[in-house]
Parts: sequence; C-alpha cells; structure tokens
Amino acid sequence: MKPFTLNLKGKLLEINRPQVMGILNVTPDSFYSGSHSFGEKEAAVRAEALIREGADMIDVGGYSSRPGAAPVPVEEEMRRLRIGIKAVRSLDRDIPVSVDTFRAAVARKAVEEWGADIVNDISGGSIDPDMFETVASLKAPYILMHMRGTPQTMQSLTDYNDVTADVAAELSRPLERLRRMGVADIIIDPGFGFAKTLEQNYELMAHLPQLQHMLECPILTGISRKSMITRLCEISADEALPGTVALNTAAILAGTAIIRVHDVAEAVQTVKVAQALMETSHRAHTDF
Repeated sequence: MKPFTLNLKGKLLEINRPQVMGILNVTPDSFYSGSHSFGEKEAAVRAEALIREGADMIDVGGYSSRPGAAPVPVEEEMRRLRIGIKAVRSLDRDIPVSVDTFRAAVARKAVEEWGADIVNDISGGSIDPDMFETVASLKAPYILMHMRGTPQTMQSLTDYNDVTADVAAELSRPLERLRRMGVADIIIDPGFGFAKTLEQNYELMAHLPQLQHMLECPILTGISRKSMITRLCEISADEALPGTVALNTAAILAGTAIIRVHDVAEAVQTVKVAQALMETSHRAHTDF
C-alpha cells in the first residue's frame, strides 16, 4: 500500500502500514451474531475487546446493512450510535472512530457531539443528498463505498458490463464531486457484497490494484465473514473466519490500506504476516 495521511479534527494521522478496523455493531440483527453489542454494557465489553486485541480504528454502526435488512428510524439509529461511540471514547480518547451511516444528520451528530472522526457511508452519498455538503463542512475523512440501490434492493442491481470498470466509473463521479467540494481525505470501499454476485465479488477482488490505480485513493476492504465466503464454502458466518483471513491476506498483498473486520486479533496477525511477506519479496527483487 502507498502511505497516506488522515486529518482527524486537526490531528494528522500518518498511515504507512495496513490498518485493522474493528467492527462494533450496536444492532440486534447484523448478519454475524458475534458482532452484536446492543446495550450499553455489551457495547462497552465489545469496545474493550477490540482495543485490547489491537484495533487501529473502530467502525461503529447502528443500522444493519445486510441484504433485506429492516429500515431503522433515524432516532433509533442515533440512540444506538451514541451508545457505541461513547463506549469507545470512555476507553480511548484517541483511537480513530468511524461512524457507519448514510444519513447526513446522523453523521453530523456523531462527529460534532459524540466523538467520531470519520464518516463511513455505505451508499456513497446516493441515499442522502446532504451527505457530501455535511462531510465537507465537517472536514472529516470520508469512506466512499460503492453500492447500488438500498440494503433492501441492492441484490437485484447486479447487471455490469465489466464489474471493475463499472465500479470505478460509478465511484469516479462522486469522488470528483467530493474533491471539488474540498473533501481532502477520501477512502474507497469497493462494496463487496453490495449489489454484486458471488462471481463479481471475486472478480473485483482480483482487480483491486487496477481499481486503486484508476481512482488514486486508499482502499478499504470489508469482506469479514461475508456471503462471498459462506456461499462459496457452503458454511455459516460463524464458520467463516479461515476464509476471511485468506481474503484479507489477498487484499493486503493487493495493496489494501484498511481491512474492516469482526475478528481483530486474527486480523492483526494477518497484517503482520502479509507485511513481512511483502517486505521480504521486495528485498528479494531488489537484490537482483
């Protein structure tokens, strides 16, 4: 991966190795039961475990984005996110926190009042028309994810000519708009599992270097325990840790800057091993 920086409320974070983003879901219905932390006590326990296991940053969500998930009223999403972000901040004032929301009003509350640093928008600004202006005014780093439709409709929108080229094209337009609006720190999430078939997910994974080259942004890869593993291997999400490690390794070797995971301890080891392999490979090539 190429080193980059993030401006977190005036504090410059220099990133020169792949980051592990731990998932804290304050939801009752996420696809992986191991990430549920619905109450204040559960959120605090989950946040403590993520930090203890070595997470570089934590992503807090209050709205399940699994296919077909039920809509969550904005007031309820705010209540959940307030619990999750405050649980992290009570333990660590400095660890970068991203808020997983596609609602501009929720993003503003999370950054201005509850202590979030980064806005992680699964819709890439396509659901809430106020999101880009909000992020620009907050001067917050923004994770721009590719998705078509909504969590309720996305799996019916998988018609691509070339999934990598089409995803790049569909991200390039909002990316350019964000840059014109002065958003300096943008991270691209290809949206594995969002409006993509099993085969399209793997095609996109195989072409991550090309996607990064086309968009010239750091890449976040979120494949932890997802259906591209469970469907392929005919297993449940509870059984999908080995497949997650395999895909995260491939993503890091392909240049991913951030891996978003449920299992932080295993991801920390994955980063160390993959990074050692890349460094050794680089030295071996420069010796000749």
